[in-house]
Amino acid sequence: MTEGRPLKIILKFVMPLFLGNVFQQFYNMVDAVIVGKFVGANALAAVGSTGTIMFLVIGLASGITTGFTVLTSQRYGAGDREGTRKSAANAILLSAIIVIILTVVSLGSMRSLLRIMNTPEDIFEDAYSYITIICGGIVMIVFYNLFSSLLRAIGNSRIPLIFLILSACLNIVLDLVFIVNLKMGVAGAAWATDVSQGISAILCAIYIIRKIPALTPSKEQWKLDYKYSMSQLAIGIPMGLQFGITASGTMIMQTAINKFGSVAVAGFTAASKVQNLLTQGMMATGQAMAAYTGQNFGKGDLERVEKGTRDAMKIMTVYSVVSALIAVLFLPALMSVFFSSGDSLDALLPWGKTYVYLSVIFYIPLAMIFVYRNTMQGCGYSLTAMSLGVIEFLARLVTAFLSMSLHSYALAAGSDPAAWLVAGVASIILYKHMMKKLYARLGTGKEKAG
Repeated sequence: MTEGRPLKIILKFVMPLFLGNVFQQFYNMVDAVIVGKFVGANALAAVGSTGTIMFLVIGLASGITTGFTVLTSQRYGAGDREGTRKSAANAILLSAIIVIILTVVSLGSMRSLLRIMNTPEDIFEDAYSYITIICGGIVMIVFYNLFSSLLRAIGNSRIPLIFLILSACLNIVLDLVFIVNLKMGVAGAAWATDVSQGISAILCAIYIIRKIPALTPSKEQWKLDYKYSMSQLAIGIPMGLQFGITASGTMIMQTAINKFGSVAVAGFTAASKVQNLLTQGMMATGQAMAAYTGQNFGKGDLERVEKGTRDAMKIMTVYSVVSALIAVLFLPALMSVFFSSGDSLDALLPWGKTYVYLSVIFYIPLAMIFVYRNTMQGCGYSLTAMSLGVIEFLARLVTAFLSMSLHSYALAAGSDPAAWLVAGVASIILYKHMMKKLYARLGTGKEKAG
């Protein structure tokens, strides 16, 4: 990724990531569709009420493991193959520790957390059953994300996509078997997700061992190295916390949504699933920028970092407009996929429309967050990037509490757009400040970012 036209390279790299993220969404989305169709709207609401908790768990896993592999990307970009393998081994060992901590904490606190979030009583037990099984499979989530991130760190985004497609198809089959045939309800959906994610992780690991010597550590490298650990934790922990802070904000928003009852939760859940699918291109571009920036920063080419960032924002501006149009024009049809003929779409649709129609106005600021935040992380400015999560959290906190105080669903649904707008503006300011500091530090003579 250090040579050639940045726009073409980023697009080529983003497409497999985008498709992979879409299939990643299918894990939870297919759960929701099949649960809604075959178990009912209340069961869908139960799965949906835990969505922000899943976002927290997956976000922590994804953020930390992606952070661990930034060093791998930098070592690979600098041509240090020994350092690349060593950083990969260290990332795997650190991730094993993270798995133990996340599993113990999440399982021990889940019932209390659902109570705090005002989970409606008529869906509480189903919600608890679903999310505890998901949390029991954190090991699968962490290691799939780690192995995928390691492959992306060296520029390979195609193989993780292939394995993810295979496991997504398996997830659909298992959902149907567990939910429709075995009548396991929401628990069946959770088990299908865990098993499918685990197979993705195993396939990625086998591929790395057999095909990627640059990521296959030697026997003597299987030990924690203090210098590498500190470097990876310095990037990974802030990235994980950044997702955690963002997720905490969405959990507060979900708490506000829950106060309007299970019908509102079901409508909001369906709409948010649609929106999550439509915005996966933004996340994919962010992931691409972390790898692109890491390699070019490792090489010391700041001008190429800037050029790639500008090109990424051009792509995202077009993508944001197209996604917004799709959301507005096809929302009723897309939401109907989640419900059986026995559920009243007329009662559910207004809740979803309010959330999506408010959100699409701010898709471009959301895209800015993904692009600039990941660029900062690729340059090693993880704490600066993490501050965007704090800004998002505060914006959601204020809006959600106003919603609960005024009993306004529109304010609750507006928590996401408010966070995106404020953090989006902050992201470009922080990015330009970072580039100015980097040019001064590297002594290029350039006074400010272009």
